[in-house]
Amino acid sequence: MPQDVPWQGRTVHTGIFKQPVDGPRFVRRLNIDGDGQGDLGGHGGEIRAVLVYQRESYDFWRHHLGRDDLEYGRFGENFTVDGLPDDEVHIGDRYRIGEAEFEVTQPRVTCFRLGMRLGEPRMPALLVAHRRPGFYFRVITEGAVQAGDEIVRTRVGQHRMTVAAIDTLLYLPGREVSELRKAVDIPALSPGWRTSFRELLGAGVSRSPGWTGFRPLRVSRIVPESATETSFHFSLEDAPVPLPGQYLTLRIPGNPPLVRNYSLSGVPSGNEYRISVKREGVVSTYLHTRLRVGDSVEVAAPRGSFVLGEDTVPVVLLSAGVGVTPVLAMLHSLAAAGSSREVWWFHSTRSGSFTAEAHELLAGLAHGHEQVFHTGGGSGRIDRAALAGLPSDAVAYVCGPSAFMDVMRSALVDVGLDEGHIHTELFGSLSAINPGVVRGGSRPPHQPPEPAGTGPRVTFARSGISAPWSERYSSVLEFAEACDVPARWSCRTGVCHTCQTPVLSGDVRNRLEPLESPDPGTALICCAQPETDLVLDL
Repeated sequence: MPQDVPWQGRTVHTGIFKQPVDGPRFVRRLNIDGDGQGDLGGHGGEIRAVLVYQRESYDFWRHHLGRDDLEYGRFGENFTVDGLPDDEVHIGDRYRIGEAEFEVTQPRVTCFRLGMRLGEPRMPALLVAHRRPGFYFRVITEGAVQAGDEIVRTRVGQHRMTVAAIDTLLYLPGREVSELRKAVDIPALSPGWRTSFRELLGAGVSRSPGWTGFRPLRVSRIVPESATETSFHFSLEDAPVPLPGQYLTLRIPGNPPLVRNYSLSGVPSGNEYRISVKREGVVSTYLHTRLRVGDSVEVAAPRGSFVLGEDTVPVVLLSAGVGVTPVLAMLHSLAAAGSSREVWWFHSTRSGSFTAEAHELLAGLAHGHEQVFHTGGGSGRIDRAALAGLPSDAVAYVCGPSAFMDVMRSALVDVGLDEGHIHTELFGSLSAINPGVVRGGSRPPHQPPEPAGTGPRVTFARSGISAPWSERYSSVLEFAEACDVPARWSCRTGVCHTCQTPVLSGDVRNRLEPLESPDPGTALICCAQPETDLVLDL
């Protein structure tokens, strides 16, 4: 059963500490009687009810690692099996064992906890590199199972793609489109893995940024939009046309310089970029009070994955306050293309800025719909009733304060939208992904503990922290954790790419080479160290 385990000054809630048992155990839809998982976000549930690992793989690791202490259960599996190698078992294969029947759903998820259990941090990468991940079963028929039961295959999975092949397709380079298409067509493959393969098939969104680092852009126009909001236009030549919904990162003078992200709000163009900024902080105040037409500002290339997809399905745009800015870019894109898609725009505002612009854009669409809610005493707030009747196949884009986005996501699901079709944008610190780590009282980001480092300066743009690097940290991830900057990670060995982070400026070196290089313009912070002054979108 799950337990709290100390690890690197933290506490991890995990069920990886397994022991062999005698006699039969009843296998149920979600688990085996007497067993449990600590992190139900990444393990357990119907798709990952039973973890399987092979006796032959134990023999391999004993030899490869020079270990004689790897007794069965050390890899966290529920069933240690004789046979069923990863390069022969297919996703979708079914097996009868004892009274129960099972179906193979996915390879083991790479995770730091196996490295913690074995005292070998490299294990997540080693499992993938040596193509010995193990796999998960879902339970087709419940029943009792015990050691010694024969394993009988009752069905072969569609497309006959093996566990090892599927694992390699996700985690290693050199993948073929034809194999990705087969993978997404396997009904037994877990929804999460199929989504990952669909994203790889449509990976055009993760294109390289238009330029590296920061470059000066000239202010061509400044347009007041309300008492607190102003649009800034930057002129440029031969620049990349941003995707509708992406943002710019601006750097203003200071000691150290300050950086902030602002959504592009105008017509996607390679000749002019527009951002619309509400005055509410140091950087925005600088822009409002100091910037003049003709001045130059240091700007990083357009980035961001909150972008309008090239679908034909209905699109729902929800915004609150200045969160309307990326939505405006999406509306401009739809209008410029003369889109025939059904488009709904719901907007909550106090000042009413940008509503006339959005209204004009929607009026030019064949199937445009809008509803504006004035929170200053007019039509209230967007709620579930306002969203009732939206088509269930719609894709939604939501931008605004985090509480607004949480409420809208829940309301959209309630009225029938697929949660996987709901996209949100957040400009503050991203929520952390630290699987299994028991979180105590969270601290706001802060400078690293003394003594101060002497290396290149590392800036975490979203968190507003900038400090010189110290060699006492093995990776940028560890440096971020020392500053309580919210970070996202899982394997910590360069396999899963959960920690992939946009690099706004600077260069990194890898203390260990990842199995697959990150996307251009990004770094795997679990592997990376700063080579020069570094600005990260973190």
